[in-house]
Amino acid sequence: MIANTPKPPYYAVIFSSIRTEGDNGYEGMTELMVELASQQDGFLGLESARNDLGITVSYWKDLESIKKWKQHHEHVIAQKKGRTEWYRHYKTRIAKVERDYGFDGE
Repeated sequence: MIANTPKPPYYAVIFSSIRTEGDNGYEGMTELMVELASQQDGFLGLESARNDLGITVSYWKDLESIKKWKQHHEHVIAQKKGRTEWYRHYKTRIAKVERDYGFDGE
């Protein structure tokens, strides 16, 4: 599903990753992270896709909201497990969205 974001400006956190073999608790933690992120002040939405390369884009009101989410206790645990168990490679990018447009098709 495409996130319904507000009028720019806002921020996007782009997380690209290549997984290790096996689940090792990954799916359960992913569900928890989506649930917790959606409860955070400043969270605007999320889009995610995974094949060999996974890309998750979360949208945030401001940089302070992103910083607080990065430091959230449960998220810190997930980050550590990601480095030790779930990802062979990952990269996080933060970008300011200055313009957006689209087509609904309905």
